[in-house]
Amino acid sequence: MKITIKETQNPTILKFEFPDFITQNESFEYKNIDEAKNSPLAQQLFYLPFVKTVYISGNFIAVERFSIVDWKDVQEAVSEQIENYISKGGVVVLPSENIIKKQPISVYGETTPNPASLKFVVNKALTKTAAEFKNIDEATPSPLAIELFKFHFVKEIFIAENYISITKYDSISWEEITLELRTFIKQFIENGGIVLDETKIVNDVKHEKQQIKNFDNLDTTSQQIINILEEYVKPAVAADGGNILFDSYNETEKRVKVVLQGACNGCPSSTFTLKSGIENMLKDMLNDKDIIVEAING
Repeated sequence: MKITIKETQNPTILKFEFPDFITQNESFEYKNIDEAKNSPLAQQLFYLPFVKTVYISGNFIAVERFSIVDWKDVQEAVSEQIENYISKGGVVVLPSENIIKKQPISVYGETTPNPASLKFVVNKALTKTAAEFKNIDEATPSPLAIELFKFHFVKEIFIAENYISITKYDSISWEEITLELRTFIKQFIENGGIVLDETKIVNDVKHEKQQIKNFDNLDTTSQQIINILEEYVKPAVAADGGNILFDSYNETEKRVKVVLQGACNGCPSSTFTLKSGIENMLKDMLNDKDIIVEAING
């Protein structure tokens, strides 16, 4: 059985593809040799000191390495080891009643008004608390976001309800990476990976505003604005892969400040949406033609 070596967008992960399927409708992820008790092949791979994670799914085995080596120095040896193991009749994954069957999920990509952002919709609830991460250091509450930031083209991540909005750098097109991201998210969730640990979300100013915990202490106009944003605006921007948060209202200037998140942040059409959509809506519903809406950096 000849194995084909394929690179991935993550330079630390290499795929070893088989000509036939090695698992049937199952995906496995092993972080160490103890987790790999039902996979003799994965256990053997963990004896290699540079192996960090082993993924087994469909017709491939993907191996994530530690930084102590480069793949160009060891990939042929790993491929040969896997080929020899299979040729001698070695078992990839043991059948077991104790194996938890993965719940299949679907993930599909939706375009957004922001050409730099794509919305990946999942057919299950992911979180009750939306969260935005600008870089990997902010992504501690989300193991999924941490892994996604390892793709060099991922710039920002926004997670809400049943979708993940990813903003990319301009150096690559969506056509080149959409399938890989969709497959990665699907397998990560199917394998039981944690999308977002809401208990670890830092209660910074942005999240406090999102929860609107001080609602009862706000002035009447601010409360009205929040209610309008929640009922009429948030569902619309969520459909586009984004979010809007109330920041403040200045009664003297009649200025409403909001925070745009996800696909809405940096979107070329966001200014038009603010002025022609949200601002006009607030003017009409509050009966105040002097209202001004301004987006601040989220």
